[in-house]
Amino acid sequence: MTDHAADPASRADALEASLRREQKKVALVQEVGRALSSGLELDQLLVLIMDKVTLLMEADRSTLYLATDDGRELWSKVVQGGEVFEIRLKVGEGVAGWVAHSGQVLNLPDAYADPRFQSAVDQRSGYRTRTMLCVPLKNPTGAITGVLQCLNKHGGPFTAADEELLEALASQAAVAIDNAKLYHRAIAQNAALTEARDQLAQRSRELNALYEVEKELSAALDLDGLLERILQQATHVLGAAAGSIALREPDGRTIRFRTVVGPAAEQLRNRTLPVGSGIIGWTIARRAPLIVNDPRADDRHAIELARDVGPPPRHLMAAPLIDNDEALGGIEILDKLDDDGFDAADLQVLVLIAGQVAKAIGVARSRSEQSNKDRLASIGRMLAGVLHDLKTPMTIISGYAQLMAHCEETPQREAYVEQILRQFDIMSGMTREVLAFARGDADIFIRKVYLHRFLEEVVQQLRHSLAGRGVELTMDARYDGTAFFDEQKLMRVIHNLARNAADAMPGGGKFRVTTGLEPDAAGSLDDGWVVFEIADDGPGIPAEVQSRLFELFATGKKGGTGLGLAIVKKIVDDHGGSITCDSGPAGTTFRIRLPRKRAAADVDAA
Repeated sequence: MTDHAADPASRADALEASLRREQKKVALVQEVGRALSSGLELDQLLVLIMDKVTLLMEADRSTLYLATDDGRELWSKVVQGGEVFEIRLKVGEGVAGWVAHSGQVLNLPDAYADPRFQSAVDQRSGYRTRTMLCVPLKNPTGAITGVLQCLNKHGGPFTAADEELLEALASQAAVAIDNAKLYHRAIAQNAALTEARDQLAQRSRELNALYEVEKELSAALDLDGLLERILQQATHVLGAAAGSIALREPDGRTIRFRTVVGPAAEQLRNRTLPVGSGIIGWTIARRAPLIVNDPRADDRHAIELARDVGPPPRHLMAAPLIDNDEALGGIEILDKLDDDGFDAADLQVLVLIAGQVAKAIGVARSRSEQSNKDRLASIGRMLAGVLHDLKTPMTIISGYAQLMAHCEETPQREAYVEQILRQFDIMSGMTREVLAFARGDADIFIRKVYLHRFLEEVVQQLRHSLAGRGVELTMDARYDGTAFFDEQKLMRVIHNLARNAADAMPGGGKFRVTTGLEPDAAGSLDDGWVVFEIADDGPGIPAEVQSRLFELFATGKKGGTGLGLAIVKKIVDDHGGSITCDSGPAGTTFRIRLPRKRAAADVDAA
């Protein structure tokens, strides 16, 4: 009777204990579910899952294997109990590898009795495995992403109910792990995109700085103006309050602040420092850029100079100006406007700007040296041209002087004197024209000219200048009425063209001057042009010279200065006319058009 009464009580206790275990399992399952839906980091999530799985499965320990991205290996992410160490398996190797390969659940009541079990793991860890339960982890697409393994269940082997429970947990864990991987992959991609965006912004900033500097390089007319504009752009781009550029003095031992922008510009400009002194001097001496966001605490800072010129800087960075391995000077930027100080990105932009400034200074100096050389060469060539042009009147003067020495008739001697004085006037006019050309003046004396008289003098002058050179002179006056021009200057034009023609025909040839009229666009001769055609039958002008024929110093003949035709072009332009050239193997013809009429105001002014 008593045994019968106790039996129901025992069964009730057993049922109550079983219920408590099931309730505990439900609670643990709920905890696992909450953990899987949490936003924990992947490592934290896996540790929490494995702790709960071990308790829920009433196992001694649990191991989670994750498949590598290529799916060829498994490696243990978390191991509970005792020493934590990494286990790597190839898919198909060992119990976990077999489950990963087959995708099937494996329940071993005696691990050592199964050939798939690798006892070497126990030997290495000192742990004794008795029972095992392994289930695959599959993501929503069915791909195996890992293996969940429980070892040594308390009280005996794992049951079929344990298999179902662990499969359910593995299914949830696989989804959570896959989502976590996707999330962290997205985070990593976002971080990479952010970094790429920051790098792009930096590159854009650098390109903008270089673009602004290039604009200033093309806009500036002198070195000082260029340096000031670049420095203003540099302070603007770098968000700074002030800046300066210091260049080495000729002695190489000191630097002078040549360009300064900011509150202390007037006080600092033209101040000097020894090379190596101050932050900027240090960068020049060491040829290295530098950031100093607390200059007062830096021994390299020129404190006395800073006190003299104004409030001490809060932040400072500097870079050397190096061109062709020569340190020309340095550039420094002061006081970041946002009070955070300068950073490596700012310094990188400054180094780029410094490189452009150094090149600009180098180019400017080279241009200045070349300009001085060109100026001296131009003066020499111009003097050579003047001396060359003076040969003709000097020859004529010499000829008349010799005639005077053998002439005793007073009227004839007076005629010779008049011609000599005429040549001196021509020489004086030549020198004035060269000086006027050099200054860019347009001083012409336009008056009414009777062409038949002018052409008679042209013939007389050219016969003397062409005498003995085998050149046959022809005058074809198809129009010999009146015109308006500067006689001496047009005489100079014809002399230059005649001399060039004679030089082009060393063996002799023909030289012809033709005059005529050309109507205007409306067909009126009165409002048209007086035309002079000056032609020779020489070998023609070289093709490489024709396109720049009227440029200064353009010449195609040995010993020529290239000055004559440039002056010819200027004289014609000053008259409001035009000059063209047609040259070939059969000869060269210059065609000059001058306005037939001049405005009343021009004539009165003349």
